[in-house]
Amino acid sequence: MTDPRKLLLGLLCGLIAGGFWGGVFLAPMLLHAFTPLQMTAGRYLAYGLASLALLAPSARAVFGRMTGRDWRDLALLSLLGNLIYYVGLAVAVQNAGVAAASLIIGLLPVTVTLVGARPGEGVPIRRLAAPLALLAAGVVCINVDVFRSGEGAPAPRLILGVLGAVLALACWTVYAVWNARRLAVTPRFNSHEWSLLTGVVTGGLSLVLVIPAFALTGTAHALDAWALFWGVSLAVALGASVIGNGLWNAASRLLPLSLSGQLIVFETLFALLYGFLHEARWPRPLEGAAIGLMLAGVLWSVSLHRPGAVASAA
Repeated sequence: MTDPRKLLLGLLCGLIAGGFWGGVFLAPMLLHAFTPLQMTAGRYLAYGLASLALLAPSARAVFGRMTGRDWRDLALLSLLGNLIYYVGLAVAVQNAGVAAASLIIGLLPVTVTLVGARPGEGVPIRRLAAPLALLAAGVVCINVDVFRSGEGAPAPRLILGVLGAVLALACWTVYAVWNARRLAVTPRFNSHEWSLLTGVVTGGLSLVLVIPAFALTGTAHALDAWALFWGVSLAVALGASVIGNGLWNAASRLLPLSLSGQLIVFETLFALLYGFLHEARWPRPLEGAAIGLMLAGVLWSVSLHRPGAVASAA
């Protein structure tokens, strides 16, 4: 990292993306009457339609640049980073609560950095060991807290929620690293175009979920419930998927993975903020400790990536 302007712009993009992404964790709470599969299908159908509409003015030129490998990789990235990830997240939130889900998935800064780090790129892993340890300690705190407090759910549901969060964590780790590498070798598309293409492909894949999600559930909902469902789905699609993903793609191009991976912690912190506001409560002691540890870890990591710090470590 040699350009402080890129550092600042990348940090800003990551911060704002985290603000939009954090709202995703509230959606399963607001739509508790619907299944995780329905929430996934609704969100990504809306994402696909919104992306197609936004891409329409330049669709011919953008699609003309697409190759077979682009379509294949976008399909796999969409499956991992959107469809499977969101099912896991919804299962986690509905069974273990917003705090537990957001802070388990909050391990992403650790996993993305460890999986995506390359020698000679960014800051060496050995120098990031301490801040990564602080992030991991924050996740340990929240896991202890969720099983001590119970979140009002029996142990089998808590375990199911934790497993859903772990699935989401694994899927998005692979997605974040692969997507960053793909963007680095795909100058044909800017960050916004790649985000919209991801949306179009994700929307197409989500059509497979429509029948099992909506026709086979056997559960009827009132019109106002459906209005809330599609309103939340559209809001999440535009805010988290279109805007948030576009900003994240920009951050991924501006920053090395050893730093951009750390910025995912802002999603966790915003999710916690929104969750506490929704539940009208203050953090419990262990939740507060987790937040403090994760903030300290990411700020430490950012300080290690400052131009002067990187140069002195070289």
